[in-house]
Amino acid sequence: MHEQFAEVGNGITLCYESFGDPSAPPVLLVMGLGTQMIAWDTRFCEDLASRGFFVTRFDNRDTGRSTRLDGAHVPGLAEIALRRIPNPAYKLADMALDTVGLMDALEIERAHVVGVSMGGMIAQTVAARHPTRTRSLTSIMSNTGARFSGQPALKTYPVLLGKSPADRDAFIDHGAKTWGIIGSPGFERDELELREMIALSFDRGASPAGTARQLGAILASGDRRRELRAVQAPTLVIHGEADKLVAPSGGRATAKAIDGARLVTIPGMGHDLPRGAWERIIGEIAGHAHGADVAAGDERAVRAA
Repeated sequence: MHEQFAEVGNGITLCYESFGDPSAPPVLLVMGLGTQMIAWDTRFCEDLASRGFFVTRFDNRDTGRSTRLDGAHVPGLAEIALRRIPNPAYKLADMALDTVGLMDALEIERAHVVGVSMGGMIAQTVAARHPTRTRSLTSIMSNTGARFSGQPALKTYPVLLGKSPADRDAFIDHGAKTWGIIGSPGFERDELELREMIALSFDRGASPAGTARQLGAILASGDRRRELRAVQAPTLVIHGEADKLVAPSGGRATAKAIDGARLVTIPGMGHDLPRGAWERIIGEIAGHAHGADVAAGDERAVRAA
């Protein structure tokens, strides 16, 4: 890995890695709740970059090797269960500002913003609050924050509320079991590769408190449907039809909330990025981003088209 670090403002430093030609149209990949940037598989990033993009993945605040807000309020189970976070350490809007701050550090004026799960919520917030910085939006396996769409199945609650083990081997076993519950039933999974990714996450720095603060940020941000009406960027919504952690209704609600959004559903896909679906997912992201650039008159995109 070629990790680098960028100060993005408000005392936050993000760990990131880039792929491809820096002069190509930029794509930012925003990861989900408590999950490190390495969940954007290196081969996934390289494939996307090979299609004419400068791709950057990064650890969100409170995750991996980015700034930990140790000492900040950690929501308890009662707060999370009641969806009432009276003193959140931060909200999705703050994480969106981190993303824009990373763009500033990389001297990127406007980017294609792609997010999964919580990362999709962050990407949506970037597009809604920072329209001049957003070339296009792709929201994957995410929702609008509304209480009656995109909610988790009951069997996933232990995943959301359970505590990760402190022992490395137990952490890997727990992670593999978690992905087994929320992952894609319609695609084969390489168990060895999955366990290697979980082990690397442990070694890079797991943070149960950071995950709880991120969940608090989601809940404290509430229903974002009204805010999403402000999104002007071309929008693609991708959702797995077998997603148990964020029900497919979350994807439908997101597409409905954003004017002109296009919804793509993938049979057999759960709450992960299964390798068997990469060609479809990467193709959709690349086609959407190139199309947005052509529509905007980007000269390089027009030549590529």
